[in-house]
Amino acid sequence: MRRTLLVITAVLTALRLFLPGAHADRKLRVVATIPDLKSLTEAVGGDLVEVDSLTRGTQNFHEAEVRPSMMLKLRRADALIENGVELDAWADVAVTGANNPNIIRGSAGRIEISRGIQLLEVPSTRVDRSMGDVHPLGNPHFSLDPGLAPIITQNIVDGLSRLSPESRPTFEKNRQAFLQKLDGEMDRWTKLMEPVRGAKVVVFHPDFIYLLTRFGLVQIATLEDRPGILVQIIRQMKAEQVKVLLVEPWNDLKLAERVASEVGGARALVMATAVGAVKGADNYIAAIDYNLTTLAQALK
Repeated sequence: MRRTLLVITAVLTALRLFLPGAHADRKLRVVATIPDLKSLTEAVGGDLVEVDSLTRGTQNFHEAEVRPSMMLKLRRADALIENGVELDAWADVAVTGANNPNIIRGSAGRIEISRGIQLLEVPSTRVDRSMGDVHPLGNPHFSLDPGLAPIITQNIVDGLSRLSPESRPTFEKNRQAFLQKLDGEMDRWTKLMEPVRGAKVVVFHPDFIYLLTRFGLVQIATLEDRPGILVQIIRQMKAEQVKVLLVEPWNDLKLAERVASEVGGARALVMATAVGAVKGADNYIAAIDYNLTTLAQALK
C-alpha cells in the first residue's frame, strides 16, 4: 500500500508540470528589458514573481549590447517584459540565443507594455535607426511619466495573468496598492512643480518629453548630435532664459557643462533616466521623485 501511494504521488507531481496553474507552487521567473519595468513588475507581482533586468539604469538602452549573460537570464524565464517602440529591439537577438519558447514573440510569456500608450514625437516623415539615435515609431521613453504607470501596470497584470490566471486577483490587489501610493506622490509632485510650470529646458537626448509634458515644462531644443549649432543653442538658451540642461548619465557631461557656463546662470543636471541611473533612484517612485525634486530646485 505504501509503495502504491508513493507511485501515485510521483505521478500526480509529474502531471502538475503540464497542467494549467503549474506555476502556482513557485514564483514566476520574469525578465524585464529595462530597470523601470523590473521595478513596476515587482510592485505588481509581489511575492509571486522573481524579476531580473537585462540592463542597468546607467546604460543607454538604445545601444545595449547583447551578451551571453542576457541569454542565460532568458533561458529559464517564464516571461519577458519589454518596453517596445524599438527602445529594446535588441531583445529579439537575446531571445533567439536563449532558445526559450516561453518568450518568443507571439507567445503568452512575451509581454509588451506600450499597448494603449499615446506616443509623443511620432515622426511626420520617414526616419530609421540608420540616421542615428532617433525614434522612428515615436518617443519610447514613456515609463518616465508616472501618469502613464496605470496603463503600464495594467499591461503587466494582463501579461502575468496569462501565465498564472489564478494569481490575477493578487496582481490586481498589488497594482491598486501601488497606484494608491503613486497617487499620493502625484499630488505632492504636482504641487512641487506648480511654481515652475511653463519653464523652458534643453535636453541632451529626448528622454524626458513625457515627464516634462506631464508637469507643464517646455523642451525647446536637443543638444545631442548637433555640435554644428552649439552657438545657436547657446544663443537660444540666453534669449529664452533657460536655466537647465538635462543630461543622461552616459552622455557628455563636460560638453553640457560648457554649454551651461556659456549661457551663464544655467546648470547641467544629470537625471535619472531609469531606476538605478543615479544614487537614490532605487525604485520607480524614487527615480521619479529624484527627477522632479532636482528640476524644481534648479528652476526656482
